[in-house]
Amino acid sequence: MGDPKITIIGAGSTVFAKRLMGDILSYEELKGVTLSLFDLDADRLATSAMVARKLSAAAGAHARVETPADRRQALEGADFVICLIQVAGYQPGTVIDFEIPKKYGLRHTISDTLGVGGIMRGLRTIPVLLGICRDIEQVAPHALLLNHVNPLAINGWALSRATSVRTIGICHSVQGTAGQLAQAMGVPVEELNYVCAGINHMAFYLRLEHLGQDAYPRLRAVIDEGRVPANDRVRYDVFSRFGYFVTESSEHFSEYVPWYIKRDRPDLIDRFAIPLDEYPRRCEEQIARWDGMKAEFETAASLEITRSGEYAPLVIHSLATGQLRVIYANVPNEGLIDNLPRGCCVEVPCAADRSGVQPMRIGALPPQLAALMQTNINVQALTVEAALTTRREHIYHAALLDPHTAAELDPDQIQALIDDLLAAHGGWLPEYR
Repeated sequence: MGDPKITIIGAGSTVFAKRLMGDILSYEELKGVTLSLFDLDADRLATSAMVARKLSAAAGAHARVETPADRRQALEGADFVICLIQVAGYQPGTVIDFEIPKKYGLRHTISDTLGVGGIMRGLRTIPVLLGICRDIEQVAPHALLLNHVNPLAINGWALSRATSVRTIGICHSVQGTAGQLAQAMGVPVEELNYVCAGINHMAFYLRLEHLGQDAYPRLRAVIDEGRVPANDRVRYDVFSRFGYFVTESSEHFSEYVPWYIKRDRPDLIDRFAIPLDEYPRRCEEQIARWDGMKAEFETAASLEITRSGEYAPLVIHSLATGQLRVIYANVPNEGLIDNLPRGCCVEVPCAADRSGVQPMRIGALPPQLAALMQTNINVQALTVEAALTTRREHIYHAALLDPHTAAELDPDQIQALIDDLLAAHGGWLPEYR
């Protein structure tokens, strides 16, 4: 492949872009890459470009860093495209997704994957992703798109249906949760072996081993001995009832099901330590810290590089060098998981080497897990259908079938809520008929 060109769309997400670029430049074989950075925010883009150059110097690399003003130019000839965008941003996008549902008594924690917030984020994002893919088809048809943008399963499903671009969805919940489980069991994460599968943010450890032995008894001991972390009570409760541990955090998972967030049950919120409005709080904190972080980037003589374990740089390195790795990615379900719908976006182990990213067949999931995932897949399917057909009725259908929304609101309230959300998003959405 020589020195690949890596385009980062949404490179103004400086902190995350820094992590990915640092990982990429830490590899000897990738020190001559071209980093083509693009973002609509010129100020944030300039900061990210400065960070990239400092990282290149710190790594002893000779990367070419460019910031084209035109997206197609940034994409032209790319070997890899990393997408980090957030359409409509925190303000107005996220604020709308939280504040309007509150008027109906519907509360959320993160609201970027499922629920009415996940639906609306998908509807905002899919048209933009499709535009990026149209550019890739024309100016970089052989590129691999590494998509980090939530809602990952909804976006990935839409892209697999509507474009020819090679795409995988990338998350860090599998390896991140493995580290948390190792800590809970008091063992080094390097000693764990596991197989995970399902859908993004609802994949389960089908096999979890420590030094070749089943580790699930040790994990059950965490419950029996009263050592469940206060911020992870939801996942351990699901584990105790379904028999397998899920990859995404308790604050995320609590809004994918109808059981834990109920407006007339404050005792549940307290019992399971549900952090309502967690994502807006996190965004506000990041916004407040940005000026200080930017100043640190600007004044630092050098930037430290510590490999993060994020999958996108590992995939790029494996495809560029042929080094075989197993990573987890979100891909279309084409014969991978038997008891989930064909074509839906599933998260499975994949082999990555010079030949590409090859998903591994899982077979059938335990029936209770497949049934649980299906409740989320229903919402994903109808959101994708709405986005690709611009039919308003499918947005209603998606919200009516959402587990948390349906547990709190009646059909008339749900339809009125969707109407209010569509009106509030205005020009961020296409016209729905």
